[in-house]
Amino acid sequence: MANHKQIARSSMQEPKVRLVKNHRPRRRFNSKVFIDRTIETTAIVSLLITGFSGVGAMACWGLEVIETNANPNIIISGWEQQKNICLGAMLVSFSVFLGSSLVGASFSIQRDKF
Repeated sequence: MANHKQIARSSMQEPKVRLVKNHRPRRRFNSKVFIDRTIETTAIVSLLITGFSGVGAMACWGLEVIETNANPNIIISGWEQQKNICLGAMLVSFSVFLGSSLVGASFSIQRDKF
């Protein structure tokens, strides 16, 4: 009988609902990781924009030459303006790449305590 009562008690305790806290560790915001990833992303995006702007400038230069050879009476074409815009965007994005690389390098030197 004692065994039966023990089984009965244990089966009665099973349906009780306990509030269990979630023991998963909470992720904290790490500003150093955020800054590193932002600088890295900025450098990569600026290099991509530099490349695409260079290709666009070369395409506009080629179309400008074609348009000038086709009709020599045109003094200022739209392709020259587009080429200058692409070259300007290329210059700006390359300077952003250099700046973000310099900032990233200075942060890594600070962290390494050279």
